[in-house]
Amino acid sequence: MGQDLARPASRARPVPLTHNMKPLNLPLNLQVNGIGVAVPSDARVLDALRKTGFDVPTLCYDERVGPKGTCRMCLVEVTVGGKTQTVASCTSFAAEGSKVETHTEALKDYRRTLLEMLLSETSAPKRFPDDDPTAHSEFYRAVREYDAKPDALPLLERRKPAPDPNPFIQRDYDLCIACYRCTNICNEWEEAGAITVSGRGQDSQIFSFFGNNLLDSPCTFCGQCINTCPTGALTDRKLAGVDPFKTERTRTICPYCGVGCGINLITQDGELAGTQPDFDAPSRGSLCVKGQFASWEFVKSEERLKYPLIRKDGVLQRASWDEALDLVAGKFKQIIEEDGPDSIVCWASARVVTEANYLLQKFARAAIGTNNIDNCSRT
Repeated sequence: MGQDLARPASRARPVPLTHNMKPLNLPLNLQVNGIGVAVPSDARVLDALRKTGFDVPTLCYDERVGPKGTCRMCLVEVTVGGKTQTVASCTSFAAEGSKVETHTEALKDYRRTLLEMLLSETSAPKRFPDDDPTAHSEFYRAVREYDAKPDALPLLERRKPAPDPNPFIQRDYDLCIACYRCTNICNEWEEAGAITVSGRGQDSQIFSFFGNNLLDSPCTFCGQCINTCPTGALTDRKLAGVDPFKTERTRTICPYCGVGCGINLITQDGELAGTQPDFDAPSRGSLCVKGQFASWEFVKSEERLKYPLIRKDGVLQRASWDEALDLVAGKFKQIIEEDGPDSIVCWASARVVTEANYLLQKFARAAIGTNNIDNCSRT
């Protein structure tokens, strides 16, 4: 395998400029598996190979918290100036004129060995049928791609699940590979500090303050630990039992406030089953507990108003939209005629988009004739 493959992560920097190299403020030109590509001067090797359509496993990497270089699955061979080095593509910066190889036989054997080492400390893929969501997690996809064998190495003692009464997050650390993406995203991106690493080596576990129950910890239940976990050790309880092959994803906006976080509605057989973040939205996947776990539940509520109601003889009865709107308009006119327009006040909502609030203030000033309009977030 060679010493380079076992070398710890280094903070590789671009090759120093020479008289025949382009300045750093211009794109860098390099080759990935023989295909030329131009990338920004601050790009890493991983950016270059993904731009050309190639990919390597990145079990410890979440672009929101930056490269860690700990899983070593993304190692590639980079040749610059006739010298070949094996580097972590997530941490190493691209260099002008370099040639990158992503899937040499040595690299594939190396990744297979790493995966088999990880399999020895977690449940084997055979635990999951093909239609189980966990079987299609990032980790198990890599296991199948590199044909890693679950019994290639002696099995280690399994990490134990964390019994946790919270209604949102299932924690099955039998599937944990100690990549620490969950702790990194919690502490560095969300800055919640709800989970940490306890112990070392195979005795390590993901632990939450206090007493290892998320409800007693600073956890805000944003769900980011679920969304970054590459193995299925952390999952959404509300999506349990959902068949990934029968679901559809609909991109939309969370309805809970005016921030406009992006979400994907998950439906199965025409029924809403849950939500997942939209990482392509400006919110970059971040959601509050309502957006992550409750932004869709009101649709199924038996108390949801589905049509206008008018009180007749003290009892709310179903009415048509025309009947309801005529009643409201008549009441407004009556109040204005009797007490003037300033007897009416409009309360805007913090849970709607800016355009809706604009229309309400326009309605208050132009239709009603009053400046009595305020926002409910001030109350």
